[in-house]
Amino acid sequence: MYNATESFADIGKTNYANAVKLASLSLQNAEKLVKLNLSTAKAALAQGIENAQAVSEVKDIQELLALRSKLTEVGVQVATGYSRTLYELSSEVQAEFSALAEETWASYTKGMASWVENATKAAPAGSDVAVNAFKSTFAASTAAFDQFQKATKQVVNLADASVRAAAASATKAPGRAKRAA
Repeated sequence: MYNATESFADIGKTNYANAVKLASLSLQNAEKLVKLNLSTAKAALAQGIENAQAVSEVKDIQELLALRSKLTEVGVQVATGYSRTLYELSSEVQAEFSALAEETWASYTKGMASWVENATKAAPAGSDVAVNAFKSTFAASTAAFDQFQKATKQVVNLADASVRAAAASATKAPGRAKRAA
């Protein structure tokens, strides 16, 4: 005999395990972000001390202008590097969350398909129309979600390519500006 309570308990256990994975993943990525920001703050402090020392040793206006140009270029490189690292971290996090969501969805659809199949077998005689309607609705919603997921991946890949191209262009810009001057 089919036991719906056990099926729902299994789904609940799976949901609990996925919630634990999500919390763990969130904490791991928050830790990565804190480490990035802390190392960036330390580097900024060290660079600020070095810059102050360099400014204190300036002897004339030409030296000051050259130093200003150098510090500006270094600042742009540091900001670009931080942005790139932050973007890569964000992309990694997005990929991890997407993988977890896909795993969760696959587990959910497998569990629901099993539940529907077992419920169908245990359904009373004469309920064929309702059971088939439910199966059809479930199949349609699964297919719609799969299409949505594919479209989302395409959008994410396009956005990723655009951001990477913009970052590459921004990285090359200081060198071009220097050559133009």
